[in-house]
Amino acid sequence: MTELDLYKSWTSQPLEDDSLAQELAAINGDIDEIKDRFYKELEFGTGGLRGVIGAGTNRMNIYTVRKATQGMADYINEIYDSASVAISFDSRIKSDLFARETARVFAGNGIKVYLYKELMPTPCLSFAVRDLHCQAGVMVTASHNPAKYNGYKAYGEDGCQMTLDAANAVLEKVSKVDTFKGAKLADFDSAVEQGLISLIDDNMLERFLDNVVAQSQNPDAFEKSNLKVVYTPLNGSGNKPVRKMFDRVGIKNVTVVKEQENPDGNFLTCPYPNPEIKETLALGLEESKKNNADLLIATDPDCDRVGIAVLDQNGEYVLISGNEVGMLLLEYICSQRTEKGTMPKNPITVKTIVTSTLIDKIAEYYGVEVINVLTGFKFIGEQIGLLEKKGEQDRYVFGFEESYGYLAGSYVRDKDAVVASMLICEMAAFYKQQGTSILGALKNIYQKYGVYVHTQGNFVCEGEQGMQQMAGIMNDLRQNPPKEIGGLQVTSIADYEKSGKKDLLTGKETPINLPKSDVLAFVLEQNANVVIRPSGTEPKIKAYYTTQAKTEEEAKVLEQKLSSDFTQKLGF
Repeated sequence: MTELDLYKSWTSQPLEDDSLAQELAAINGDIDEIKDRFYKELEFGTGGLRGVIGAGTNRMNIYTVRKATQGMADYINEIYDSASVAISFDSRIKSDLFARETARVFAGNGIKVYLYKELMPTPCLSFAVRDLHCQAGVMVTASHNPAKYNGYKAYGEDGCQMTLDAANAVLEKVSKVDTFKGAKLADFDSAVEQGLISLIDDNMLERFLDNVVAQSQNPDAFEKSNLKVVYTPLNGSGNKPVRKMFDRVGIKNVTVVKEQENPDGNFLTCPYPNPEIKETLALGLEESKKNNADLLIATDPDCDRVGIAVLDQNGEYVLISGNEVGMLLLEYICSQRTEKGTMPKNPITVKTIVTSTLIDKIAEYYGVEVINVLTGFKFIGEQIGLLEKKGEQDRYVFGFEESYGYLAGSYVRDKDAVVASMLICEMAAFYKQQGTSILGALKNIYQKYGVYVHTQGNFVCEGEQGMQQMAGIMNDLRQNPPKEIGGLQVTSIADYEKSGKKDLLTGKETPINLPKSDVLAFVLEQNANVVIRPSGTEPKIKAYYTTQAKTEEEAKVLEQKLSSDFTQKLGF
């Protein structure tokens, strides 16, 4: 069917959601708008679903949610005789509605549903899957995307996001489901009465927080430091669990950004609710200055990422990057566990391939093995699961990705901004007691291991044309790889889609033993590198730059040359 045929089929349906009918009527005759909504179906991938909220096959609405969930239910029932799923949702527009519709479809297929009765973070969903021994889970969220987006993340029985094989199997099932008539729907209230849908009680959050607090390295640090914290949940799901955690560990001097305290999927004060972005933290920075806070903590809408800003010696607030927070936490955890004699035998840290190579030096210093995985925290969770199968999950000490996702402990299998917030605050309190700060600790890391600068370039490529543009860029880089970037010679190229790495100086080729992924990594002289990949969750292509030098200034100058030249090579 053409886009226009699909449009007509939707307009001929008695749609349950009036807003969808109104939207379709408003675009009547607008070919571009119709095409954008119907040129493809939202694909069910390893990240589940994600798209703009609205009418059409390429939009998040009750029909695309039901269709995807029916495919997931068919997949689950094919594997398990008696299955259950856990469902959670964040503050986004229609998240509660989509969670309810997801529950109705699972219940309609005879699958027991455990549904959080209020919005709850992504790590709490992962925890519930494991704690309740479910066979799957769904988190309704679009993470840190703008307000017009929603989606859902799909989880397996290990509490980790679905593997590629599982996602492909679900996608095959989804393709066979009729959009309007294919989903089996239970009446929500009747399903609750029959016990097919159960609401998760408050004890689940308390058990989750028990595990979070157990990751503390210096529980008494807060009492002695009087740490001043400003916290913003960015109108998301972190408000309740993060503040409960603060109470538990004794962080008493906490100010919450009022405008961003309560759930609001419109994100009126932070149109792009991503704690990586300085503009998103504007109100938090204002509140921090007003209170002369030591630390600003910001969690994204589904509370799996955390960004921070810290007070420097000049009374200004400095944002700390995801790579820097990760290396600070790894150094802190390793140093404290080594000092206290709690470091496990043969410890392991896990990071993604686009994350700082400085981690290798920290890990080497403390005798920790580094495992590199593809981008996506599910691959970090997968490594914890492999250790668990051998009874060796205690070997895992920390995992992180440069995009502000961190996890200490094996109680969940996704990044957790609750435990990360606790450890960041604890680290700040610990260093404050010693007469230094997070910035001081970061300076010590660079003095100890060398100065590295990491930056990221994001190039937006929206719509069907954007998808073609990204594919064209990656294809061109493969066919015509650069010989130099920013004046530095390319010494090797790793192609994760072709599962191989070639040393350009010797001609030697070595295999990459990771799942295929559309990623290219260019290793340059002077310990620099550039990695590029299309985002799996946003309409953009991402470039990651790493430079090393004797001083930060030299490394930054080199990074500017790299990013400027590579941006030009990409055609932006």
